[in-house]
Amino acid sequence: MVEKKSTPPTSDDVLNPKTAAEKLTKNKAKDEQDELSEEDQQLVSELEMIVERLKESSVDIHRVALENLNNVIRSTTGSMTSVPKPLKYLKAHYETLIELYDQWMDESNKRALASILSLLGMAYDREGKRDCLKYRLLAGIDDESISEWGHEYVRHLAMEVGEEYAIKVEEYSDNTEYLIETALKVVSFCMKHNAEADAVDLLEELDRHELIADYVTEETFERVCLYMISCAPLLAPPSDLGFLETARKIYHKFGKPSQSLPLSIRLGRQELIKEDWDSCSSRLEKAQLAYIMARQQIHMPELIEDYEDEELIACMNNTNLSKNYLNLARDLELLDPKSPEDIYKSHLENTTVEVTLDSARHNLASTFVNAFVNAGYGTDKLMTTSTEGKDWIFKNKDKGMLSAAASLGMIMLWDVDMGLTQIDKYMYSEDDTVKAGAILAIGMLTSSVYDEADAAKALLTEYIADENSQAIIKLAAISGMGIAYAGTNREDIIETLLPIISDTDVTIDLSSIAALSAGLVCIGSGNSDVSSVILQAMMERLDSELNHKYARFMALGLGLLYLGTQDKYDAILETLKAITHPIGKQSSILMQVCAYAGTGNVLEIQKLLHICAEHLGEKEDQLPQAFAVLGVGLISMGESIGSEMSLRTFDHLMQYGEPYVRRTVPLAMAIVCASNPLVGVLDTLNKFSHDNDKAVATSAIFSMGIVGAGTNNARLAQLLRQLATYYHKDPDMLFTVRIAQGLLHMGKGTMTVNPYHHDRTLLSHTALAGLLIPIVAMINAEKLIMTDSHFLLYYLVRAMYPRFLITLDENLESVSANVRVGQAVDVVGQVGRPKTITGFQSHDTPVLLAHSERAEIGTEKYIPLTTVLEGFVILTKNPEYEEEDESK
Repeated sequence: MVEKKSTPPTSDDVLNPKTAAEKLTKNKAKDEQDELSEEDQQLVSELEMIVERLKESSVDIHRVALENLNNVIRSTTGSMTSVPKPLKYLKAHYETLIELYDQWMDESNKRALASILSLLGMAYDREGKRDCLKYRLLAGIDDESISEWGHEYVRHLAMEVGEEYAIKVEEYSDNTEYLIETALKVVSFCMKHNAEADAVDLLEELDRHELIADYVTEETFERVCLYMISCAPLLAPPSDLGFLETARKIYHKFGKPSQSLPLSIRLGRQELIKEDWDSCSSRLEKAQLAYIMARQQIHMPELIEDYEDEELIACMNNTNLSKNYLNLARDLELLDPKSPEDIYKSHLENTTVEVTLDSARHNLASTFVNAFVNAGYGTDKLMTTSTEGKDWIFKNKDKGMLSAAASLGMIMLWDVDMGLTQIDKYMYSEDDTVKAGAILAIGMLTSSVYDEADAAKALLTEYIADENSQAIIKLAAISGMGIAYAGTNREDIIETLLPIISDTDVTIDLSSIAALSAGLVCIGSGNSDVSSVILQAMMERLDSELNHKYARFMALGLGLLYLGTQDKYDAILETLKAITHPIGKQSSILMQVCAYAGTGNVLEIQKLLHICAEHLGEKEDQLPQAFAVLGVGLISMGESIGSEMSLRTFDHLMQYGEPYVRRTVPLAMAIVCASNPLVGVLDTLNKFSHDNDKAVATSAIFSMGIVGAGTNNARLAQLLRQLATYYHKDPDMLFTVRIAQGLLHMGKGTMTVNPYHHDRTLLSHTALAGLLIPIVAMINAEKLIMTDSHFLLYYLVRAMYPRFLITLDENLESVSANVRVGQAVDVVGQVGRPKTITGFQSHDTPVLLAHSERAEIGTEKYIPLTTVLEGFVILTKNPEYEEEDESK
């Protein structure tokens, strides 16, 4: 081993004008020469010789030397994690090469050197200099030159383009065309080399995301659109809608109406829906779009050019929903009606005390359980049997009779003709509460289906207009009208409701429910006429009236008008500040909450959390805080990361919040996880259901029902049976447990109340409203649901929908096809063609889909007309499959 000799310092060791990097490289070359391999030493010598040649005066020598340098850099092999050796050893000569560039006169050589300097600029990135971009522009930015140094170089160049653009924007400079030009060359390169996400990100930085549409191809458009749609919830307005618009434009460009329609619906623009409809190449495609629109409660019969095409009209009206639902029940052997006792399984509840079986409260609970469990089946053991029906109604007391009669509407759900026949016998009852129940049942009956005969309007309008009608009948008729026509925006319905809202002689409960129904009918439309009438009513009413327990529904009606509209409510907000009564603050928060529902807007959630954290005095109104807690859940529910974070936030609110905040937290958790019984959420709610504060326990038990709604979750069923034992002496708590058991077994386990559908991308406004109204009522359960307003639970009918997948053939008749059902996997930005589901099982349709499950076709025999297999899916025969079959 050779000893190193210590040498006296030379002039090279003293600080000189050369860069520290060059000095370090020289010292390293001297002190550690023996560590360089022979090959590396040869490379260093070769590079030094090329640089020396570049310093000479001959232009021809320069050209040859540049070609040599180019070849040396390109021919080097290196690992992914290390810097290529020529770049490492050229660091010492970087400043020299920059000086040479400034001195040279020959343009061709200067461009060649600028290209090399651009690459070196990436390796020796000096803060704020952006040499990579500077020399790339000097070298020229045609397609070939930009890609000559590979992917990592292009990515670095894209980063510098973004940085430069940000600085230009800060300086208010308009000179950005050269950056756009460079960016488009980078985008072109990225799109050709499977880096679609990088291309979209770069254009987003430059606020030019719409330009991506010019660069997508048949092979790349699916990946680009999927990435853009997934990015939308994470972007600030208006970029989020801009991304959706661009993705829709791309789908439209490639003739995919079933994929562009959901985006048109999310954008809320009817002209785009019409454009998608007109772009359909076949009648079957139009039928598929009609099914998607029917699920979202969008009714646009004017799109159907042939008014005699009854099949298409039936698709859009959702007419066959009941028939197909009963076919599903037949396949799953669920047609036999269930009694409440089949759900309670009292023999498993270890109660030593016998419950009085005929107590009115117990019967009322059984009424709701019976309605939820047998919803849509048309048969049950209490109401539809010829002898039992009237007997059962009179086993209830007061408003309980209303709920019992109204339960027929839920049992006969979606089957308008049969339902009207069953309900008719109660329409002429001498008892006003029974009659009111029948009237409410008519409203529920036509929920989610469009009735050509308009039976609800024909039957209910006369009771609303008749001044001699009893208050209870009017209340039921107004509620029924709201449930039946939610989301239709029909002017004739609004004209019926507005006089009741504005008339100060009408009692506040009727006026408030009328405002709620008007909000439901015009949901998300921002209808200025309705909002001004509701505001006027709030201002004209006495404070004593606005203190009524129903007044909150007037505020909620106003909020529903602006559901999902984001920031279009500023003028109304200013008007609300003029209302001195606490309802003004309640309305402001409900409006803010509804406007951003499902957007995942972080800034709005922060504002609401500030409200939740306030410590109010005893005399201050605490409802705004409760609404703010619900708002955190409502806004974050549309996005998975936001949902997880909100659940963690609720834990903090539960520990440190005010009593009113604590009683609302379980309800907010129910909104986030509706029909999605996550184990962690169930455990948390089960813990809250034993809370010392009875209001918290009531909210938690009801929330357990919403979280498990329609899932038949066995673990939750056991927890609820244990709670029934625990609370067997408390009639109010036991009533709530029974309601939760009914919700859990809703539709015998075939339904969902989650407002998200179409692979959790579309938010149904009417379903969200149906979920929100009972939850708002549960904030003060002791004043509303537990006393005489339990009929508000029936608003859930707007959120109830079968969670089936039914495949239809080319004649729109049900056909059995093999599908794979498994847990959905997020494949955004993944390379190749990754699997979209995991842990799948093969089934023949019809099948049920749980909240986080996804289906894909399991046979090549059929081609689905939509990529999202959910609800009604039309299959066409695959012509190639038949050819293969014949060859065998």
